[in-house]
Amino acid sequence: MRFTGARIFTPNGYMEGSFETENGVFGAVYPGRAEGAVDLGGRKVLPGLVDIHTHGNSGADFSDADPGGLERMARYLARNGVTSFAPTSMTLPFERLGAAFETALSLSRNRPKDCARVMGIHMEGPFFSEKRKGAQNGAYLRNPDFESFRALYRACSGLIRIVDVAPELPGAAQFAARARELAAVSVAHTDATYEQALQVFRAGATHLTHLFNAMPPIHHRRPGVIGAASETESVTAELICDGYHIHPSAVRMAFRLFPGRICLISDSIRCCGMPDGEYELGGLPVKLEAGAARLNDGTLAGSAANLFSCLRNAVRFGIPEADAVRAATLLPAREIGAADRIGSIEPGKLADFVVCGEDLTVQQVFVGGVRLEGR
Repeated sequence: MRFTGARIFTPNGYMEGSFETENGVFGAVYPGRAEGAVDLGGRKVLPGLVDIHTHGNSGADFSDADPGGLERMARYLARNGVTSFAPTSMTLPFERLGAAFETALSLSRNRPKDCARVMGIHMEGPFFSEKRKGAQNGAYLRNPDFESFRALYRACSGLIRIVDVAPELPGAAQFAARARELAAVSVAHTDATYEQALQVFRAGATHLTHLFNAMPPIHHRRPGVIGAASETESVTAELICDGYHIHPSAVRMAFRLFPGRICLISDSIRCCGMPDGEYELGGLPVKLEAGAARLNDGTLAGSAANLFSCLRNAVRFGIPEADAVRAATLLPAREIGAADRIGSIEPGKLADFVVCGEDLTVQQVFVGGVRLEGR
Protein backbone atom coordinates (compact mmCIF):
# COMPACT_ATOMS: atom_id res chain seq x y z
CA MET A 1 0.00 0.00 0.00
CA ARG A 2 0.96 3.62 -0.47
CA PHE A 3 0.00 6.49 1.81
CA THR A 4 0.31 10.19 1.09
CA GLY A 5 -0.64 13.53 2.61
CA ALA A 6 0.88 12.46 5.93
CA ARG A 7 2.95 14.20 8.58
CA ILE A 8 5.34 11.29 9.10
CA PHE A 9 7.37 11.09 12.29
CA THR A 10 10.85 10.05 11.16
CA PRO A 11 14.03 9.69 13.27
CA ASN A 12 14.68 13.35 12.41
CA GLY A 13 11.22 14.61 13.32
CA TYR A 14 8.05 15.24 11.31
CA MET A 15 8.17 15.26 7.52
CA GLU A 16 5.35 16.08 5.12
CA GLY A 17 5.32 13.18 2.71
CA SER A 18 4.40 9.69 1.63
CA PHE A 19 5.37 6.13 2.48
CA GLU A 20 4.85 2.60 1.28
CA THR A 21 4.31 -0.77 2.95
CA GLU A 22 4.81 -4.18 1.42
CA ASN A 23 4.76 -7.68 2.93
CA GLY A 24 4.43 -6.26 6.42
CA VAL A 25 7.39 -3.87 6.30
CA PHE A 26 7.96 -0.24 5.36
CA GLY A 27 9.15 0.49 1.87
CA ALA A 28 10.14 3.91 0.61
CA VAL A 29 9.56 6.96 2.82
CA TYR A 30 9.86 10.27 0.97
CA PRO A 31 8.75 13.92 0.95
CA GLY A 32 5.96 15.13 -1.29
CA ARG A 33 2.77 13.58 -2.56
CA ALA A 34 2.17 10.27 -4.35
CA GLU A 35 -0.47 9.55 -6.96
CA GLY A 36 -2.95 6.72 -6.44
CA ALA A 37 -2.20 6.49 -2.72
CA VAL A 38 -4.38 6.58 0.40
CA ASP A 39 -4.60 10.26 1.33
CA LEU A 40 -4.26 10.79 5.09
CA GLY A 41 -5.31 14.41 4.87
CA GLY A 42 -2.38 15.89 6.74
CA ARG A 43 -2.77 13.68 9.79
CA LYS A 44 0.21 12.65 11.90
CA VAL A 45 1.72 9.18 11.44
CA LEU A 46 3.75 7.83 14.36
CA PRO A 47 5.67 4.58 14.70
CA GLY A 48 3.74 2.10 16.81
CA LEU A 49 4.57 2.77 20.46
CA VAL A 50 6.81 0.38 22.42
CA ASP A 51 6.00 -0.22 26.10
CA ILE A 52 8.88 -1.95 27.89
CA HIS A 53 7.25 -1.87 31.33
CA THR A 54 3.65 -3.02 31.50
CA HIS A 55 2.22 -5.61 33.89
CA GLY A 56 -1.35 -5.82 32.69
CA ASN A 57 -4.62 -4.33 31.54
CA SER A 58 -8.20 -5.39 30.82
CA GLY A 59 -8.40 -7.38 34.05
CA ALA A 60 -5.36 -9.50 33.14
CA ASP A 61 -1.81 -9.56 34.52
CA PHE A 62 1.24 -11.09 32.83
CA SER A 63 2.18 -12.83 36.09
CA ASP A 64 -1.10 -14.76 36.03
CA ALA A 65 0.59 -17.05 33.47
CA ASP A 66 -2.70 -17.13 31.58
CA PRO A 67 -2.25 -17.30 27.78
CA GLY A 68 -5.74 -15.91 27.18
CA GLY A 69 -5.11 -13.04 29.56
CA LEU A 70 -1.83 -12.10 27.87
CA GLU A 71 -3.55 -12.20 24.49
CA ARG A 72 -6.27 -9.90 25.85
CA MET A 73 -3.58 -7.53 27.08
CA ALA A 74 -1.94 -7.53 23.65
CA ARG A 75 -5.23 -6.72 21.91
CA TYR A 76 -5.91 -3.78 24.22
CA LEU A 77 -2.41 -2.40 23.63
CA ALA A 78 -2.71 -2.67 19.86
CA ARG A 79 -6.09 -0.91 19.84
CA ASN A 80 -4.47 1.91 21.78
CA GLY A 81 -1.49 2.38 19.48
CA VAL A 82 1.05 0.33 21.45
CA THR A 83 2.14 -2.20 18.83
CA SER A 84 5.09 -3.78 20.66
CA PHE A 85 5.65 -4.50 24.34
CA ALA A 86 7.71 -6.31 26.93
CA PRO A 87 5.28 -7.88 29.42
CA THR A 88 6.64 -7.22 32.89
CA SER A 89 6.64 -9.65 35.79
CA MET A 90 6.28 -9.06 39.52
CA THR A 91 8.27 -10.35 42.48
CA LEU A 92 7.13 -13.98 42.65
CA PRO A 93 8.65 -17.46 43.11
CA PHE A 94 10.80 -18.58 40.19
CA GLU A 95 8.42 -21.37 39.21
CA ARG A 96 5.57 -18.87 38.80
CA LEU A 97 7.79 -16.56 36.80
CA GLY A 98 8.76 -19.44 34.55
CA ALA A 99 5.12 -20.26 33.85
CA ALA A 100 4.40 -16.63 32.92
CA PHE A 101 7.46 -16.45 30.70
CA GLU A 102 6.24 -19.50 28.78
CA THR A 103 3.07 -17.60 27.83
CA ALA A 104 5.15 -14.69 26.52
CA LEU A 105 7.28 -17.03 24.43
CA SER A 106 4.19 -18.66 22.96
CA LEU A 107 2.55 -15.34 22.03
CA SER A 108 5.81 -14.03 20.56
CA ARG A 109 5.84 -17.03 18.21
CA ASN A 110 2.12 -17.16 17.43
CA ARG A 111 0.69 -13.65 17.42
CA PRO A 112 -2.90 -13.06 16.29
CA LYS A 113 -3.01 -10.24 13.75
CA ASP A 114 -4.94 -7.92 16.06
CA CYS A 115 -2.44 -8.19 18.90
CA ALA A 116 0.64 -6.15 19.81
CA ARG A 117 3.96 -7.90 19.38
CA VAL A 118 5.74 -9.46 22.36
CA MET A 119 9.31 -8.26 21.79
CA GLY A 120 10.80 -9.30 25.09
CA ILE A 121 10.20 -9.77 28.81
CA HIS A 122 11.00 -7.29 31.56
CA MET A 123 11.85 -9.26 34.71
CA GLU A 124 11.03 -6.82 37.53
CA GLY A 125 12.01 -8.64 40.71
CA PRO A 126 12.65 -10.52 42.92
CA PHE A 127 16.13 -9.01 43.49
CA PHE A 128 14.91 -5.96 45.41
CA SER A 129 15.33 -4.04 48.66
CA GLU A 130 12.78 -4.62 51.40
CA LYS A 131 12.84 -0.93 52.26
CA ARG A 132 11.94 0.16 48.72
CA LYS A 133 9.81 -2.78 47.63
CA GLY A 134 6.81 -0.54 46.90
CA ALA A 135 3.96 -2.69 45.59
CA GLN A 136 6.20 -5.76 45.22
CA ASN A 137 5.41 -8.69 47.52
CA GLY A 138 8.05 -8.75 50.27
CA ALA A 139 7.45 -12.45 50.93
CA TYR A 140 9.24 -13.35 47.70
CA LEU A 141 12.22 -10.97 47.74
CA ARG A 142 15.61 -12.62 47.14
CA ASN A 143 19.24 -11.69 46.81
CA PRO A 144 20.65 -11.64 43.25
CA ASP A 145 20.93 -15.18 41.91
CA PHE A 146 22.52 -15.39 38.49
CA GLU A 147 22.10 -19.15 38.06
CA SER A 148 18.36 -18.98 38.71
CA PHE A 149 18.07 -16.02 36.36
CA ARG A 150 20.01 -17.83 33.64
CA ALA A 151 17.77 -20.89 34.01
CA LEU A 152 14.69 -18.70 33.46
CA TYR A 153 16.40 -16.98 30.53
CA ARG A 154 17.18 -20.28 28.84
CA ALA A 155 13.73 -21.71 29.50
CA CYS A 156 12.09 -18.85 27.58
CA SER A 157 14.67 -19.01 24.75
CA GLY A 158 16.36 -15.77 25.74
CA LEU A 159 13.22 -13.64 25.61
CA ILE A 160 14.15 -11.73 28.79
CA ARG A 161 15.42 -8.34 27.63
CA ILE A 162 15.60 -6.46 30.96
CA VAL A 163 16.33 -7.80 34.45
CA ASP A 164 16.18 -5.62 37.57
CA VAL A 165 18.40 -5.54 40.65
CA ALA A 166 18.91 -3.38 43.75
CA PRO A 167 22.63 -2.40 43.96
CA GLU A 168 22.91 -2.60 47.75
CA LEU A 169 22.10 -6.34 47.84
CA PRO A 170 24.96 -8.82 48.30
CA GLY A 171 26.49 -9.79 44.97
CA ALA A 172 24.61 -7.16 42.94
CA ALA A 173 27.68 -5.92 41.04
CA GLN A 174 28.76 -9.48 40.24
CA PHE A 175 25.24 -10.26 39.07
CA ALA A 176 25.22 -7.22 36.80
CA ALA A 177 28.59 -8.12 35.30
CA ARG A 178 27.33 -11.58 34.31
CA ALA A 179 23.70 -10.81 33.47
CA ARG A 180 24.67 -7.96 31.11
CA GLU A 181 25.85 -10.60 28.66
CA LEU A 182 22.25 -11.87 28.39
CA ALA A 183 19.99 -8.84 28.95
CA ALA A 184 19.98 -5.18 29.90
CA VAL A 185 20.48 -4.87 33.65
CA SER A 186 18.30 -2.28 35.37
CA VAL A 187 18.57 -0.70 38.80
CA ALA A 188 15.24 -0.76 40.62
CA HIS A 189 13.41 -0.81 43.98
CA THR A 190 16.53 0.26 45.78
CA ASP A 191 17.79 2.30 48.71
CA ALA A 192 21.35 2.30 47.36
CA THR A 193 23.83 5.06 47.97
CA TYR A 194 25.51 6.93 45.13
CA GLU A 195 28.61 4.76 45.55
CA GLN A 196 26.67 1.47 45.55
CA ALA A 197 24.71 2.46 42.46
CA LEU A 198 27.81 3.65 40.63
CA GLN A 199 29.50 0.31 41.28
CA VAL A 200 26.64 -1.57 39.60
CA PHE A 201 26.52 0.85 36.66
CA ARG A 202 30.25 0.36 36.20
CA ALA A 203 29.70 -3.38 36.32
CA GLY A 204 27.33 -3.15 33.36
CA ALA A 205 23.85 -1.95 34.38
CA THR A 206 22.52 0.40 31.70
CA HIS A 207 18.91 1.00 32.70
CA LEU A 208 16.97 2.61 35.54
CA THR A 209 13.46 1.36 36.28
CA HIS A 210 10.72 3.99 36.86
CA LEU A 211 12.90 6.98 37.72
CA PHE A 212 12.01 8.69 41.05
CA ASN A 213 9.75 5.82 42.14
CA ALA A 214 10.95 3.17 44.63
CA MET A 215 14.31 4.89 45.15
CA PRO A 216 15.70 7.67 47.40
CA PRO A 217 15.09 11.23 46.22
CA ILE A 218 17.99 13.45 45.18
CA HIS A 219 19.70 15.20 48.09
CA HIS A 220 22.53 17.68 47.60
CA ARG A 221 24.80 15.69 49.95
CA ARG A 222 23.37 12.27 49.04
CA PRO A 223 22.77 12.19 45.27
CA GLY A 224 21.99 8.47 45.44
CA VAL A 225 20.87 6.33 42.53
CA ILE A 226 19.49 9.24 40.52
CA GLY A 227 22.75 11.17 40.67
CA ALA A 228 24.81 8.13 39.71
CA ALA A 229 22.49 7.26 36.83
CA SER A 230 22.28 10.79 35.45
CA GLU A 231 26.04 11.18 35.12
CA THR A 232 26.52 7.68 33.67
CA GLU A 233 25.76 8.40 30.02
CA SER A 234 25.16 4.76 29.14
CA VAL A 235 22.11 4.64 31.46
CA THR A 236 18.59 5.14 30.11
CA ALA A 237 15.83 5.89 32.61
CA GLU A 238 12.16 4.92 32.53
CA LEU A 239 9.50 7.46 33.44
CA ILE A 240 5.86 6.84 34.37
CA CYS A 241 3.93 9.78 32.95
CA ASP A 242 0.41 8.92 34.10
CA GLY A 243 -0.10 12.19 35.99
CA TYR A 244 0.00 10.51 39.42
CA HIS A 245 3.47 9.00 39.85
CA ILE A 246 5.47 12.06 38.77
CA HIS A 247 4.73 15.78 39.12
CA PRO A 248 4.87 17.64 35.79
CA SER A 249 7.89 19.64 37.02
CA ALA A 250 9.73 16.40 37.79
CA VAL A 251 8.86 15.11 34.32
CA ARG A 252 10.53 18.17 32.81
CA MET A 253 13.45 17.73 35.21
CA ALA A 254 13.88 14.11 34.15
CA PHE A 255 14.25 15.02 30.48
CA ARG A 256 16.96 17.54 31.47
CA LEU A 257 18.79 15.11 33.77
CA PHE A 258 18.74 12.39 31.10
CA PRO A 259 18.91 14.20 27.73
CA GLY A 260 17.96 11.76 24.99
CA ARG A 261 17.91 8.95 27.57
CA ILE A 262 14.30 8.79 28.81
CA CYS A 263 11.92 5.92 28.01
CA LEU A 264 8.28 6.64 28.67
CA ILE A 265 6.53 3.63 30.20
CA SER A 266 3.03 2.92 31.48
CA ASP A 267 3.80 0.52 34.37
CA SER A 268 0.15 -0.40 33.86
CA ILE A 269 -1.52 -3.11 35.93
CA ARG A 270 -4.67 -5.19 35.45
CA CYS A 271 -7.02 -2.31 36.30
CA CYS A 272 -5.85 -0.37 33.22
CA GLY A 273 -8.82 -0.05 30.87
CA MET A 274 -11.19 -1.12 33.65
CA PRO A 275 -13.71 0.70 35.89
CA ASP A 276 -12.97 1.81 39.45
CA GLY A 277 -13.00 -1.07 41.91
CA GLU A 278 -10.96 -3.70 43.74
CA TYR A 279 -8.13 -5.52 41.94
CA GLU A 280 -4.98 -7.51 42.74
CA LEU A 281 -1.26 -7.14 42.02
CA GLY A 282 1.32 -9.79 42.90
CA GLY A 283 -0.97 -11.19 45.58
CA LEU A 284 -1.65 -7.76 47.11
CA PRO A 285 -5.06 -5.98 47.05
CA VAL A 286 -5.27 -2.84 44.91
CA LYS A 287 -8.01 -0.23 44.72
CA LEU A 288 -8.56 1.84 41.58
CA GLU A 289 -10.22 5.16 42.31
CA ALA A 290 -10.34 8.31 40.15
CA GLY A 291 -7.56 7.02 37.90
CA ALA A 292 -5.06 6.09 40.65
CA ALA A 293 -4.30 2.51 41.72
CA ARG A 294 -3.15 2.12 45.33
CA LEU A 295 -2.45 -0.53 47.94
CA ASN A 296 -4.42 -0.44 51.19
CA ASP A 297 -1.70 1.72 52.79
CA GLY A 298 -1.93 4.30 50.01
CA THR A 299 1.17 3.21 48.10
CA LEU A 300 0.84 3.72 44.36
CA ALA A 301 0.68 0.27 42.75
CA GLY A 302 1.53 0.76 39.11
CA SER A 303 -0.69 2.81 36.84
CA ALA A 304 -4.08 2.58 35.17
CA ALA A 305 -2.84 4.40 32.06
CA ASN A 306 -1.69 3.09 28.69
CA LEU A 307 1.47 4.39 27.03
CA PHE A 308 -0.32 6.53 24.47
CA SER A 309 -2.04 8.50 27.23
CA CYS A 310 1.36 8.85 28.95
CA LEU A 311 2.79 10.24 25.71
CA ARG A 312 0.03 12.82 25.50
CA ASN A 313 0.61 13.72 29.17
CA ALA A 314 4.32 14.28 28.55
CA VAL A 315 3.54 16.72 25.76
CA ARG A 316 0.90 18.42 27.92
CA PHE A 317 3.49 18.76 30.71
CA GLY A 318 5.81 20.69 28.40
CA ILE A 319 8.05 18.04 26.82
CA PRO A 320 8.75 18.83 23.14
CA GLU A 321 6.61 16.47 21.09
CA ALA A 322 9.52 15.05 19.11
CA ASP A 323 11.38 14.18 22.34
CA ALA A 324 8.27 12.59 23.83
CA VAL A 325 7.56 10.48 20.73
CA ARG A 326 11.14 9.20 20.57
CA ALA A 327 10.89 8.34 24.27
CA ALA A 328 7.88 6.13 23.53
CA THR A 329 9.16 4.52 20.32
CA LEU A 330 12.79 4.37 19.23
CA LEU A 331 14.45 4.63 22.65
CA PRO A 332 12.52 1.75 24.26
CA ALA A 333 13.03 -0.30 21.10
CA ARG A 334 16.78 0.18 21.56
CA GLU A 335 16.60 -0.82 25.22
CA ILE A 336 15.19 -4.24 24.33
CA GLY A 337 17.53 -4.73 21.38
CA ALA A 338 14.79 -4.40 18.76
CA ALA A 339 15.55 -1.07 17.08
CA ASP A 340 16.48 -2.86 13.87
CA ARG A 341 12.85 -4.03 13.57
CA ILE A 342 10.58 -1.53 15.35
CA GLY A 343 10.51 1.96 16.82
CA SER A 344 10.73 4.14 13.72
CA ILE A 345 9.28 4.54 10.25
CA GLU A 346 12.16 3.49 8.02
CA PRO A 347 12.51 1.17 5.02
CA GLY A 348 12.80 -2.48 6.02
CA LYS A 349 11.33 -2.11 9.49
CA LEU A 350 8.03 -3.69 10.51
CA ALA A 351 5.12 -1.59 9.23
CA ASP A 352 3.61 -0.82 12.63
CA PHE A 353 2.23 2.71 12.71
CA VAL A 354 -0.49 4.90 14.18
CA VAL A 355 -2.50 7.58 12.39
CA CYS A 356 -3.23 10.39 14.84
CA GLY A 357 -5.06 13.65 15.07
CA GLU A 358 -3.23 16.89 15.73
CA ASP A 359 -3.63 16.30 19.49
CA LEU A 360 -2.19 12.76 19.24
CA THR A 361 -5.54 11.02 19.58
CA VAL A 362 -5.40 7.55 18.04
CA GLN A 363 -7.50 7.25 14.88
CA GLN A 364 -6.09 4.24 13.02
CA VAL A 365 -3.61 1.52 13.97
CA PHE A 366 -1.66 -0.66 11.54
CA VAL A 367 0.32 -3.73 12.60
CA GLY A 368 2.47 -5.26 9.89
CA GLY A 369 0.80 -2.95 7.39
CA VAL A 370 -2.68 -4.30 8.23
CA ARG A 371 -5.24 -1.94 9.70
CA LEU A 372 -6.90 -3.11 12.90
CA GLU A 373 -10.67 -3.44 12.67
CA GLY A 374 -12.45 -0.72 14.58
CA ARG A 375 -9.45 1.56 14.17
